[in-house]
Amino acid sequence: MIKIATIKDVAEKAGVSTATVSHVINETRFVSESTKEKVIQSMKELNYKPNKLASSLRSKKSNIIGFIVPDIANFFFTGIAHYIEKELKQRGYSLFISNSDENIENEKQQFEKLKAHFVDGIIVAPAKGDHSFLVDMNKENECPIVFIDRKPDNIKGVSILVDNVNGSYKAITHFIEKGHKKIGIITGLPGITSTYERLEGYKKALADNNIPIKNGYIKIGDSRFDSGYKLTKELVKNTDISALYVTNNLMCVGAMEYLNDKDITIPDDIAIIGFDDYKWASITNPPLSVISQPIKKIGESTVKELMSLIRKDNNKKININKTIRMKTKFIIRESC
Repeated sequence: MIKIATIKDVAEKAGVSTATVSHVINETRFVSESTKEKVIQSMKELNYKPNKLASSLRSKKSNIIGFIVPDIANFFFTGIAHYIEKELKQRGYSLFISNSDENIENEKQQFEKLKAHFVDGIIVAPAKGDHSFLVDMNKENECPIVFIDRKPDNIKGVSILVDNVNGSYKAITHFIEKGHKKIGIITGLPGITSTYERLEGYKKALADNNIPIKNGYIKIGDSRFDSGYKLTKELVKNTDISALYVTNNLMCVGAMEYLNDKDITIPDDIAIIGFDDYKWASITNPPLSVISQPIKKIGESTVKELMSLIRKDNNKKININKTIRMKTKFIIRESC
């Protein structure tokens, strides 16, 4: 029968106490480099595997970060997750991703599950709905939270967002400079800050250029492919738009699919601009013009802010209620 090494075996081999071994494993107290090296070498020679679950239960620290996304099929959130995980790995953390499916009750349950597993912090792109349940969770910074992409109403916290208003403004202004005045828009889910802000930028650009805002040109979707397809169909059949702005990448794919299915030439019949830039956007027919978000920078900044909250650095005053806005970039291709 193979004997499984214990923390006591490691301590004896390294010539230290079991408490010292525990401090090396959990990084709970300073241990000299020479002692740390002896402990690590003894662990390797004995093939000792620390019981991470037991350690988490004792210390209420897991070195795990939770990430609640509203739609795992959305390229934007998978891209953000890639950069967040990359940054966390460099800091010795793992990432656990869960999908709320744009449902506030699902999101609430996921918060409770992540908290029960002693995650050290949570990143969330909040779904539409009442987030008052986060007030207790935020007390005394018990489980640090960073919001990305959207910001829940009346909830304090650190938010990493982009300048949605200016991004939309640039897209619509470009259409106008190209001679378009009949400009349609397909927005994402209502009740979400990013949706409201992108619509606000659309309206502001029209107003600044003395172009009437027509409610018939505005369609509200659910941020999914089918919604983009269906709402583009409605705009083409019921309006005379010559340009279309789609504020979500999945809906934009649906919109282009409909236009291609009906042999509607882009941009001659209808010009189109989407939101978010991915490799497929440059190889569509024609290549798609987009408002690009700095997903790498968002991922890096999110981890940086979360780590500051987790460390609770007493030597530095940390603002636990701030919003960081990042610039978007308008990438012009052949679709507009």
